[in-house]
Amino acid sequence: MSAAPTDTDFGFRRVDLDAKQGLVDEVFHKVAGRYDLMNDLMSAGLHRVWKDVMVTRLGVPKQRPFRHLDVAGGTGDVAFKVVAAGSAASATVCDINGEMLKVGRERAGQRGLGERVAFIQGNAEALPCLASSFDGYTIAFGIRNVPRIQQALDEAFRVLRPGGRLLVLEFSPDVLPGLDRVYDAYSFNVIPPMGRMVTGDAEPYQYLVESIRKFPRNETFAGMVRKAGFSRVDITPMTGGIVCLTGGWKL
Repeated sequence: MSAAPTDTDFGFRRVDLDAKQGLVDEVFHKVAGRYDLMNDLMSAGLHRVWKDVMVTRLGVPKQRPFRHLDVAGGTGDVAFKVVAAGSAASATVCDINGEMLKVGRERAGQRGLGERVAFIQGNAEALPCLASSFDGYTIAFGIRNVPRIQQALDEAFRVLRPGGRLLVLEFSPDVLPGLDRVYDAYSFNVIPPMGRMVTGDAEPYQYLVESIRKFPRNETFAGMVRKAGFSRVDITPMTGGIVCLTGGWKL
């Protein structure tokens, strides 16, 4: 039996496994205030469409209570969509980064959603949540920043009730041939300079575009979801494979 790895990818660099979380925290600390603005600019607003597809796939009941957990969604945009989809739905946002959560709490207050959307600080690899306590779990563009992805998926399975739904929205390395060259040119030549212009720092966005290329391919990641215990795992590539929505059920 081979020894467990002690290092991992941080963009195109290899770093100590236990050091990655601190490096990721620093990235998001720098960009928290303009995170959603940069998402709009980088994706020409498409990230909102992709998240709408994810929430629609979640199947939030219109009137029946639905308890949802959104992980690594500190600014609250996915959680706000979930509670808007069902009059009795509630959402908990769990993020490891306090600056991102601060932005989310402020936005929830501005929308009058303070009683329906809760914000807690915690690690995706060890969620501060009871077992079998949520009907849905989402993580949008966050799983690739987790040092121990399999451990985070195991935690998702633990906190979902039987019959609960997992949905992971993430950038994919499986971009259609032809489009992949255009996408690479845009990612490496446009996004970091755009990040410098908008946030004053290009380095976080250099990491973000590199991290996409190091993320597992769609079928490999789906295998990790199955390994965590999920059934009926499905893969939905979108926008020429630039993003992929991976789902599963706790049955």
